[in-house]
Amino acid sequence: MGMGMTLGSHLTPISRSAIEQADVVFAGLSDHLVEEWLKRMNSDVRSLQGYYAEGKSRMTTYREWVEVMMAEVRAGKRVCAVFYGHPGVFAWSPHKVVEVARAEGYDAYMEPGVSAEDCLYADLGIDPGRVGCQHFEASQLMLYRRQLDTVGYVVLWQVGLVGDTTLARFSTGPAYRQVLVDRLARDYPLDHEIIIYRCATLPIQQPQVSRVRLRDLPHAALTMTETVILPPATPMEPDTEAWERVRALDAAAANA
Repeated sequence: MGMGMTLGSHLTPISRSAIEQADVVFAGLSDHLVEEWLKRMNSDVRSLQGYYAEGKSRMTTYREWVEVMMAEVRAGKRVCAVFYGHPGVFAWSPHKVVEVARAEGYDAYMEPGVSAEDCLYADLGIDPGRVGCQHFEASQLMLYRRQLDTVGYVVLWQVGLVGDTTLARFSTGPAYRQVLVDRLARDYPLDHEIIIYRCATLPIQQPQVSRVRLRDLPHAALTMTETVILPPATPMEPDTEAWERVRALDAAAANA
C-alpha cells in the first residue's frame, strides 16, 4: 500500500481498509511518528527500518524485507506492507514481494498512492503534458549514456546519493555531484537555473523549494529526499516535414 507523501491526508479509503483488516502490517517508513499513526489502525505494526545498517548494501536489506514479509504470508496471515508515496516508485521490495507471492500461489496486489512526483507537479505548477518531462535516477543518468531532452523538464531523483555504486551509503558529497554537473553541462549552460524540491510530509509543513545555478549544485544542501528539476533550456523546433504531411491529410479529409 502507498500511504502517500503527507501524513494522513493522502491515504486512500481502500488502503486504509487493507491496513485495518490485515493480521500483520509491515512499515517501510523512516518516521516513528508515522508508525505510531499506523498503530491507531492496526495493533500489529512492525517496522522494517531495523534491517538498514551503515555499510550494509541496501539490496541485502530489501531482500530481507521480502523474506520477512513472505514468512508471515506463508504462515497463513493476511499481510499488508505500507510504504511512502507510491509503493511501486523507487521501491524494489514491493514489486519483488508481489512477484514472489504470486509465484507461490498467493493473492497479492499493489495499491497506488500519491507519489512525490504527483506532489512535485502540484507544488511547482508543472504540467508534464505541456512540453514533456523526463525522469531519471541521478546515478543512472550520470553513469550510463542517456539522452536528455532539454526542450522539456528533466527530473533527477536521489541526487543526494549520486555516484553511490555500493548501495551501502546514505549520502555521497560535492565531489560526486560535480561529476553529475559535468555530465549535465554537456546539454545545459552552467548558469541554467535549476530547482531543488522537497515535498511536505506533515500537514503542518510547506514544500521546500529553492533555486540555484547548475554550477552551484555540488555545494547545495541535499539529503536523500530532495529532488532536482531542470526546467526547459531550449525552445521546441517544428518538424517541417511532419507538419506538411499533417496539413496534406487535413486538406484531403476536408475535400473528401
